[in-house]
Amino acid sequence: MSFVSLNASDFVVSADSITSTLWTGGEPILNNFFTSSQTSSFDTYLSVYQTSSVRSDSEVQFAIAYGEVEGSGSAPYNTLVTGSSPSKVTYGQYRTLVNGDENTNFSFGTGNTNSRDIYVLNVNRARYKEKLFPGTFNLVLSGSDGTETTRLQLTDNSKDVTTLTYTDAGRVFDIVSGSNGSATTSTPVSASSTTAGYTPSGSYGKYLPDVGLIMLNPRALALSGSFGGLGLVVSDDLTNNALVANHSTLFESIKLAQTFSLNSEETITSDYIFVRVGNSDFNYSTNPSMISGSGEFVYSSLINNPQTFITTVGLYNDANELLSVAKLSKPLVKDFTKEALVRVKLDF
Repeated sequence: MSFVSLNASDFVVSADSITSTLWTGGEPILNNFFTSSQTSSFDTYLSVYQTSSVRSDSEVQFAIAYGEVEGSGSAPYNTLVTGSSPSKVTYGQYRTLVNGDENTNFSFGTGNTNSRDIYVLNVNRARYKEKLFPGTFNLVLSGSDGTETTRLQLTDNSKDVTTLTYTDAGRVFDIVSGSNGSATTSTPVSASSTTAGYTPSGSYGKYLPDVGLIMLNPRALALSGSFGGLGLVVSDDLTNNALVANHSTLFESIKLAQTFSLNSEETITSDYIFVRVGNSDFNYSTNPSMISGSGEFVYSSLINNPQTFITTVGLYNDANELLSVAKLSKPLVKDFTKEALVRVKLDF
């Protein structure tokens, strides 16, 4: 068997970004939202499905979680341990994941640099391969502040920033009022006094595409519609378990609006190997049946006019051990009058 050595110039590395729809069935927009009827009083999150959870084709699309730094909004696991509640555990888990420590609280910008609570939409890991795609996040929320029905369209501000910001969980973008990665209003409108129990605060949240998280700012959503919010007030009762109610408040807002679009992104790295076959290479078959017992060609016509058909390219290491095999879509005719250039693509 004969071999042709590869040179450094025969190798090219390329990286391509592949995007795709995220929701079950390849749907670009999620319009229907369902939850399971089986919920525990200590559930730390609420799973959201694209169809009724009792159907066989039902799959979790994302989950809603609420966290509060001191444990408000949910009853304690143990009444003898202060603050031992699902909301405190949730806040601490995401604080460690995103900020990298258990002492730095979340900051949503001016007015709320030390946020005491968070809403989190955690996209189900099975929905995307590598990460979420910035600029494709569009979530519409509907709510009522008691005087008017409001709608708020949220997106990330990835198309408006020139310098990326990173956390321990990767890239982070502000969530703003707008669409397709561009803001129309960067923050809720400032109010001169406390509205709906909260003071005005920073952006509407944080978008963390590398870990599939969408973190919303409850204080911004609690503002009335005239101040850029929805009037969504969370319960901070420590004695009664209000966690499920807090989950449901945001869920109902999402369900009423019926619009949640999001795409995923995956970087595919490819090695291109260019196998060059000269006019004098691989013109004779190595099949033993072509040679007679006396060592002569069975077909004498092939002595001066040989012809082969290339069907496979084998890649070997320096020890002549076969590492990989590439198949051609159709046989490639080869003789002394022809040269060939075969490009082998390895994806990983």
